[in-house]
Amino acid sequence: MNLLTVGTVAFDNIETPKGKAEKVIGGAATYISLAASYFVDKVSIVSIIGGDFPTAELKYMEKKGINLDGLQIEQDGKSFFWGGKYHDNMNKRDTIFTELNVLADFKPKVPKASKNAKYLMLGNLTPDDQLSTIKQMDKRPKLIALDTMNFWMDTAMKDLKKVIKKVDILTINDEEARQLSGEYSLVKAAKVIHKMGPKYLVIKKGEHGALVFHEDKIFSAPALPLAEVNDPTGAGDTFAGGMMGYLASTNKTGWEQMKTAVIYGSAMASFCVEDFSVGRLKGLKKSEINKRVKEFVKLTSFKM
Repeated sequence: MNLLTVGTVAFDNIETPKGKAEKVIGGAATYISLAASYFVDKVSIVSIIGGDFPTAELKYMEKKGINLDGLQIEQDGKSFFWGGKYHDNMNKRDTIFTELNVLADFKPKVPKASKNAKYLMLGNLTPDDQLSTIKQMDKRPKLIALDTMNFWMDTAMKDLKKVIKKVDILTINDEEARQLSGEYSLVKAAKVIHKMGPKYLVIKKGEHGALVFHEDKIFSAPALPLAEVNDPTGAGDTFAGGMMGYLASTNKTGWEQMKTAVIYGSAMASFCVEDFSVGRLKGLKKSEINKRVKEFVKLTSFKM
């Protein structure tokens, strides 16, 4: 089943307590599509890069079955470039610099072949760009997921609520859920956000796992205790890619599938943090993914 993702393909400068990585591959659409490629054969990207983006990286993505027809390339421009430094506990980070470059004038253009995608993942971009993408589809996808952040809540709340109204799944962190809803209790926050439109609310809690809300149901997915966490950058997007990739592979979107999808998303995110950039997402084996999912299952299984 075809999955379309819209977001950034970019460069990152990353500094964590475990080391530094300069001008490495990053971007929401990059992480989402690579994670999803382990579950579905057809993943398409809508994004923009400059002529400075490595051709070898694009060829690798195509090798993984990622369609780049919707990737705009401005040969004379520079790709989006972000730099950040993580605090000692790696739960928080400071942005050192943000260079929008070609992203400043980006307007998503969905290729004709992707306009009938059944699954749509809207990565973190302006609400206008996210809404524009939905409007370009030939018909409403079977499932639309949206990722956003507090910056858009601060600067474009009205437009953000317009796009939230049109999606099935909203993925945000706990601080963003509180800001969006005006409620401190995440249970109360979920009820407020459900009224805005989404059937499912996924609240990412970093090292504490994730919560999924649907109607009066709640599912808590754990985070896997890891011996090595080197770089949290892209973990949330990898989570989204694994989740949407799994759902697209089953072509089912019920509550039970959603719970399983969140476990698969968490498993993919646990690989992501083990190395800088997309290093760990390259060359993964299905057997590794299945083994890690079983580790998650063990964390949540018990007998009464």
